[in-house]
Amino acid sequence: MRVYATLIYIFLYAPIALIVGLSFNAGKQSMVWTGFSVEWYGKAFSNPLITEALGTSVMIALATAVLSGIFGTMAALGLERTKGWVRALFDALIYIAIMVPSIVIGISSLITFVTIFDALNPLLESLFNLHLQMGMWSVIATHVLFNIAVVALLVRARLQGMDRSLVEASEDLYATPMGTFRQVVLPLLTPSILAGALMAFTLSFEEFIIAFFVAGPDVTLPIYVFSAIRRGVTPEINAVGTVVLLTSLMLLLIAQWILQRGSKSA
Repeated sequence: MRVYATLIYIFLYAPIALIVGLSFNAGKQSMVWTGFSVEWYGKAFSNPLITEALGTSVMIALATAVLSGIFGTMAALGLERTKGWVRALFDALIYIAIMVPSIVIGISSLITFVTIFDALNPLLESLFNLHLQMGMWSVIATHVLFNIAVVALLVRARLQGMDRSLVEASEDLYATPMGTFRQVVLPLLTPSILAGALMAFTLSFEEFIIAFFVAGPDVTLPIYVFSAIRRGVTPEINAVGTVVLLTSLMLLLIAQWILQRGSKSA
């Protein structure tokens, strides 16, 4: 069983390790090793196309993290007070939002945006000389769609493990509902909210399929990488992929650390 488990892990992570290793290749051909060098990292992030795509991805991910953190927390708090079949229904909808394939979300979002634009643009152009089109904001909207569910699940898990006697003590001491939320509930939920926001940032930053459908003229980093590899994989692309991989792993580890620290503090 140990040998079997080892082979499974090699199968899973060997391609990733290969990309990381080849990003330090000194030659121009990705698969022909000619020596160790870090020059491709400098060339990659001095490329204006890559830095612009990186900035777009970071802005989208930040907006997604903030909005998902706010709306996901609100959804979790609302569902915690809901009982019976209504709660079961919305629980199912939250899980479905995570389980739906990205390509389905991308296609449905594209159709929705196009339909809305076709209906509103003639009126907006005649009244305000305004023309709606897809771009960063449409990517943010679609990323928030499924990341709300991720944050809601994390916050709900923390709510279910929270000591309810603290809330009852606050109410016994004549605290208002808003005061109880601000001074008791919110501090206890903060670790899970931050962890959920970090996960939303990570999922948005590295997401490609949905952004490919609804990004319009804006180019995110995953879209740039996809376009670049159609002309061949170079050490420059491997360097970009390595940076994205390490960033995602770092954010996920930070999110896990925040959750564990919050559980110990509670």
